[in-house]
Amino acid sequence: MKNIEPKLIELFKTGYCTPQIARIAKKLHEPGTTIHYNIKRLEKEGKIKAYGAVFDYKKIGYGYCVYVFANLKSDKYGDPEEMADKIAKDPNVESVDICSGDFELILKLRTRDVDEYYEWVKKSIKLYHFAKTLSQISLKQVKAEFVKL
Repeated sequence: MKNIEPKLIELFKTGYCTPQIARIAKKLHEPGTTIHYNIKRLEKEGKIKAYGAVFDYKKIGYGYCVYVFANLKSDKYGDPEEMADKIAKDPNVESVDICSGDFELILKLRTRDVDEYYEWVKKSIKLYHFAKTLSQISLKQVKAEFVKL
């Protein structure tokens, strides 16, 4: 059988997962039609933005996780949304938040290993106008997307 695992993982990372209505109905002891109706209403109201899979990142080759706290250079400091939008398109960036405090941005980054992370940092300092960064390496993830691992 053809192995399409890498293609599936990329789709799942961008929201191509759907709720398992029968499984939810069984858990909540409600009819599937009621579950479906409520899910569709939540989607229509914009309360559900997307669906996604929760991965074991080590098993899919992206087990090196780093939180990057970043300050922007003065020419980009006044518009952090512009840089956050640009950074969000980076395939290694799992999340990006604009925040207050000592740093303007917090990024959650996934790479294959420390070498790939190093290459990302070298490229990103210029590309994303970082003035200063602080990195915190995750040793083990215990909970993700409200799911205990």
